[in-house]
Order: sequence, then C-alpha cells, then structure tokens
Amino acid sequence: MAEFDDQPTQGQRAYRVVVVRQNLSVQKGERVLCDDIKSFFYITTRRDWNAAQVVALANQRGDQENVIAQLQNGVNAMRMPVDDLLANWAYLVLTALAWNLKAWYALLLPRRWRGQELLRMEFRRFLHAIILLPVQLVRTGRRIVYRLLGYNDWLADFLRAWEALRVMRVT
Repeated sequence: MAEFDDQPTQGQRAYRVVVVRQNLSVQKGERVLCDDIKSFFYITTRRDWNAAQVVALANQRGDQENVIAQLQNGVNAMRMPVDDLLANWAYLVLTALAWNLKAWYALLLPRRWRGQELLRMEFRRFLHAIILLPVQLVRTGRRIVYRLLGYNDWLADFLRAWEALRVMRVT
C-alpha cells in the first residue's frame, strides 16, 4: 500500500491517492499459470484517515453500489413500465418491497450462515432458487397437499423457514 498527492492540471486542489497492489496470480499446485498483478487506486480528500481506513470505507461503499445495481438489473426497479407517474411510483415501491422481503426472509432462516449467503445472493438467483419452486397442488378430501416437484440446495432452508413461520403464527 502506498499513497501520494496528485493535483489535476486544471484543478485548484490536491487529492490524496492511495494505491493498493494485489497479486492475483492463478496457480495450479506450485506452478503459476497466469501472473496477474493489479493496482487499485482510491482517490479522496480525507487527510485524517490512514490508508487502511480509506480502503475499508471504499470497499464498503462498493458493496452498496452492488445493491443499487441489483435494484436496477435484478429486480428491474428502474424500468418504468408505463407513462403515468403514479403507476411508475407504485411499480418502484413494489420492487423495493420484493427486495426487502428477500432480506427479511434471509434474516428469518434458522441457520445464520445460510441467511448471510441469501442476503448476498442476486435477486434473480433468489427468484429461481426459492420463489419459483415447482409445486403440484392436490386437493384430497378436505385438505390441500403441496407436492414439491423439484429439488435444489435451498429446499431444506426453505422448509426450515416455513416451519419457523408456522411456529411464529401459533405464538
């Protein structure tokens, strides 16, 4: 990690530049297949933080930008389907609600590490893994039977969350 000051030729103020150099070499066993060294530049005006704090803050903000990208692409929250302002507002609120329900469901899971994995999951993957489970509904006598027709790695967690919801409803 290194840092230096830089001032654009047309600018009036100098900026602090923190540079992190990472070796991203691909290895198989002890043999290096591809030598890939990348430098990451962090530009800031903050002088009161050390270089590690600047990098940590930038990395946290980068994760927030991933959430914004998921809202734009995964949920399609920014796709305005009609030319009416009120209808577009309702669509935006519903997509944000879908994103929040995904987060709520992840926090509901009994196994915390699976919940954290679900929180980081892209919305389309969540949709296909949890929401779009193939189910056959069979009406027999006075009850309805749900037959799960597909299996994936998230089915056990789905059933645990279902049981947790059922217990919450009773109490």
